[in-house]
Amino acid sequence: QVQLVESGGGLVQAGGSLRLSCAASGRTFSSYTMGWFRQAPGKEREFVAAISWNGVTAYYADSVKGRFTISRVNAKNMMYLQMNSLKPEDTAVYYCAARSGSNYQTLPHLYDYWGQGTQVTVSS
Repeated sequence: QVQLVESGGGLVQAGGSLRLSCAASGRTFSSYTMGWFRQAPGKEREFVAAISWNGVTAYYADSVKGRFTISRVNAKNMMYLQMNSLKPEDTAVYYCAARSGSNYQTLPHLYDYWGQGTQVTVSS
């Protein structure tokens, strides 16, 4: 089992940057595929990015490709999301998630563990 805690959200102007962090507890962090999702008011939770257990392979939603970078440091039980060139439409609560399978998934219900979320607000 793993517990996840996000941090790093906040208010930023359009074009700015933020780095989100996800701290994981447990000794088996390196065995999980990790992902970032977001949920805007009145919308469904959507996939943002995912990273393989060893950090070698990353996957991105088309809406963030080229602007966001996902990474992880297994020795520290940490995952990150570097967000550049932020847009107002990136405003949402951002969640980190973990799944036991080795392949990444874009559907939220296929992830086993979730953090509580961190708010990101991008002003125009």
